[in-house]
Amino acid sequence: MEIGHNVLHGQWDWMRDPKIHSSNWDWDHSSPPEQWKRAHNEVHHKYTNIVGKDNDLGYGIMRVAEEQPWQPRHLVQPLWNLITACIFEWGITMYDADLGDAIRGKRGMPPETKVRLRKALRKAGRQVAKDYVVHPALSGSGWRRTLAANAVANLVRNVWSHSVIMCGHFPEGVETFELEELDDNETRGEWYVRQMLGSADISGSKFMHLMTGNLSHQIEHHCFPDLPSNRYGEIAPEVEDLFERYGLSYNARPLVPQVASAWHRVFRLSLPNGWLEETDRHNLGSQLKKLARMTRNGGAAVNP
Repeated sequence: MEIGHNVLHGQWDWMRDPKIHSSNWDWDHSSPPEQWKRAHNEVHHKYTNIVGKDNDLGYGIMRVAEEQPWQPRHLVQPLWNLITACIFEWGITMYDADLGDAIRGKRGMPPETKVRLRKALRKAGRQVAKDYVVHPALSGSGWRRTLAANAVANLVRNVWSHSVIMCGHFPEGVETFELEELDDNETRGEWYVRQMLGSADISGSKFMHLMTGNLSHQIEHHCFPDLPSNRYGEIAPEVEDLFERYGLSYNARPLVPQVASAWHRVFRLSLPNGWLEETDRHNLGSQLKKLARMTRNGGAAVNP
């Protein structure tokens, strides 16, 4: 999933190698690549952490900001998050096909969603057949062990990927944004700062970054999504220095504290505001004013 994320961003297209080119890459995943690219590259990276526009933030099933009205159904969002972690591959597939939006809609399923769903079901069917029919059948008398091994491998992959990805935008201290709080004519510089304030990194060793597909450098990735992922570690010190120069918080922690922080936010927002002790958060209004000063007084600090 993490290698596919980087390939489907086009990070390696410059090599002109058809084996790792975003135009024809297929991955060991139930979501069709073209659907993932639309939902992730075109929507998530454009509307990063804008509540109601970026469904990667909580995947449309969780309360993700204090500004969102609390409802009793939010009490179960820690359970939903746990279930999502266990079936993460399939959750992404449903999300990429816009199945959630279709279920919540009142006018039935749009034709384009039906087309996406049919393609997703075909891809998912091939994945299920490979993992739970073909591989066990090829194992002969050891089919039970192969079946169990594939199930455990998929579960571990899902939980690991969910943990890594949840750390990218959901830990405490990461900003969320409201559409009405942003100018309709958001400048390129303002877009960059929104990516910076709406993302978080996982700090650690080179092995840790390798095991996350360099998605541990989520801040750097959101500023430069098509930069080859193995370069994020090289530019991270310069990006962090930029944060320090302008008094912004560079949100980076080791994996365990970052995962714990994200889960704390899931639990905190499952309850009405104020029921759990508030953690330190940057004031969104002051951050946006600082954003405006940085970008409209030349903007050199945040231009690529």
